[in-house]
Amino acid sequence: MLNRVRAFFKGTGFTGLLVLLTIFLLQLAQPQTLAAMGNLVFDIYARAQPREYKPAPVRIVDIDEDSLRREGQWPWPRPDVARLLQRLADAGAATIALDIVFSEADRTSPGRLADSLERQGATAATVDALRSLPDNDEQFARSLAAMPTVNGFFLTHDPLRSQAVPKAGIAVSGSASVSTMPVYTNAVLPLLRLDEAALGGGFLTLQGDADGIVRRAPLLARQGEQILPSLSVEALRVAQGAGAVLVKASDGSGNIAAGSAPGIVSLKIGEFEVPTTRAGELWMHYTLPRPERVVPAWKVLDPGTSDAEMTELFAGHIVLVGAGAIGLRDLVATPVRERELGVMVHAQAIEQMILGEFLVRPDWAIGLERALVLLAGAMLLILLPRFGASGGAILGLAMIAGVLAGSWFAFSERGFLLDPTYPVLAIAGVYLTITVLDYYREEQARSYIHKAFDRYLSPELVKRIAADPSQLDLGGEERDMTVLFCDVRNFSRISEQLDPRSIIAFLISFLTPMCDILLARKATIDKFIGDAILAFWNAPLDDPDQHANAARAALAMLDRLGQLNAEMPGRSDQVWPGEVGIGIGLNCGPCCVGNMGSAQRLSYSLIGDTVNLASRIEGLTKYYKVRIAMGSALRRELPGFAAVELDLVRVVGRDRPEAIFALLGDETLAASADFADFAQGHEAMLVAYRARDWKTAERLLDELQRQAETFGLGALHAIYRERIAALRQTPPPDDWDGVFVASEK
Repeated sequence: MLNRVRAFFKGTGFTGLLVLLTIFLLQLAQPQTLAAMGNLVFDIYARAQPREYKPAPVRIVDIDEDSLRREGQWPWPRPDVARLLQRLADAGAATIALDIVFSEADRTSPGRLADSLERQGATAATVDALRSLPDNDEQFARSLAAMPTVNGFFLTHDPLRSQAVPKAGIAVSGSASVSTMPVYTNAVLPLLRLDEAALGGGFLTLQGDADGIVRRAPLLARQGEQILPSLSVEALRVAQGAGAVLVKASDGSGNIAAGSAPGIVSLKIGEFEVPTTRAGELWMHYTLPRPERVVPAWKVLDPGTSDAEMTELFAGHIVLVGAGAIGLRDLVATPVRERELGVMVHAQAIEQMILGEFLVRPDWAIGLERALVLLAGAMLLILLPRFGASGGAILGLAMIAGVLAGSWFAFSERGFLLDPTYPVLAIAGVYLTITVLDYYREEQARSYIHKAFDRYLSPELVKRIAADPSQLDLGGEERDMTVLFCDVRNFSRISEQLDPRSIIAFLISFLTPMCDILLARKATIDKFIGDAILAFWNAPLDDPDQHANAARAALAMLDRLGQLNAEMPGRSDQVWPGEVGIGIGLNCGPCCVGNMGSAQRLSYSLIGDTVNLASRIEGLTKYYKVRIAMGSALRRELPGFAAVELDLVRVVGRDRPEAIFALLGDETLAASADFADFAQGHEAMLVAYRARDWKTAERLLDELQRQAETFGLGALHAIYRERIAALRQTPPPDDWDGVFVASEK
């Protein structure tokens, strides 16, 4: 047993345990960032399964754009608003709750108009006649007093303006002043006469989370020591004729945890008991938008809307009047909609309270989540060493899936909000920690092999030996491969101009970008031979696009060299000997690739006639004064690239002649009409040349001169002119086959 404990503390288990304890401590501290992750999970649930809309006695009268077009711009005269409310009251509305704060006097009141006309020089009779008319706000107050109305007001943190006073008592079972509810310093209230006339008053303020999303609707708030109800609570109270709201605090219900401050458990509003958060908030379970919930204000004011239709729409309903017109609307973000009317949040809160459909985060949720963190993490710590990386991944994913599935089931079937964030973090954190540490230990073992063999073997082979030591055996395999040789032109002359350190600096500046291009095109770089590069494709990994990759790499190397020739000579921190040129030889075919060398020194390389021919082709680029040349086998694999035949050549060390081609560009150049015309003429010239039709060959060379210069083949055509001139002087024998015999490698 003692040995197992020691092994645990020496191995990865101890680090995994530290990670688990760190996550558990974070869960206790509840940092804002991780709490936000839990909210985002609940948002996903809310969008995946929004609350099913069920008819409830709640309506919204919306002062929308159509209403403003029909009735005039806002604010409407108070008599018009009173007419709107009177129609609702006549239709039998149980409560009319105003999501609008009438905090300023009506500008269209007769007294205000009289003052304005008097300043403009109106007659005394006109002014006196206006002042004798009833005040709009007085009339509106009398209307409010005659109806079951609830005024709205805003709670703010601005400098103190006024103190809100609840219309009905709020009884607290437990702590008289519950400290967990939100606290505000002042309120923006309706005019005093309007405030006194209404049966109820509730705050409209909706406070979103740190990301601005309203997930919980506040039902209570404090201004000083005064507890105030929200508009939704007051509307439901007035609709039932209830005298007070009963607030049940945790220390009054016996649910308070030791050492924690008292919080709110639930509200009793008439016949309805509403579970809340500790801050007195209702977790919102929003529905998707429903048109039957909203009635435009113009329809209520329209005389064409019959009394029977009004009664059907509003009788016995809690009616919330809000402004949805652009410029008036109070918009909030919810989990299901980025832009939602604030009055809609109040309406849906009332629906949930009436229907008894709640989302609840039960008091045992935190204990369960903490237990899951410790149990799941401990289980992984015990089982991962037995399962291994792949088995552990399956186990970890299964545990995460189980936690998420349990959280989703609790939400969708029971309305419980159980946060899976910390259990999932614990599972993922423990698994990743142990897996990464195990991987690190394996890498240390591989690093030991590298250090032991790097001085004796090539780096490429060491990597393979570290993965499979059996590859220390000598030998190779035959593969169809593509080979590239690249050589710097006039490197001997460059070397004469530079000291040894400068030569090395130049080669680094040249070889690094060239190798970047080759590696990006999946090449294996075999070796550097002074200034030359030998690279190949299709080994050790298969490359089905080896031929195109090689061609595109060669073209990209030329483009990059052009950039270097333009950028580097003017730089003081780099060594670059003027205009640098390169020649590239390409070929494809069977090669033997593998561990070459002796028992004392190995190198992963390739040999074969394909390699030799590629080297010879690279050398011929100097003679033909082209930058990229390739063999006929590779040309057949690249039918879409822009290439023309250079010559039939019998290279040194090879009896069979080889057709070699100049690679000039990719498919875009090959598709151009100018290139197609040149390629056709060039091929005809070669046919005439090999048929000894010197006259036709020379005529075609004359016709193609401009295009040949454009495509960089002017020197090639000059070679053919010289050959034709020599052959005219000394005609070839009858068995002449047009093959050029190269005398140099």
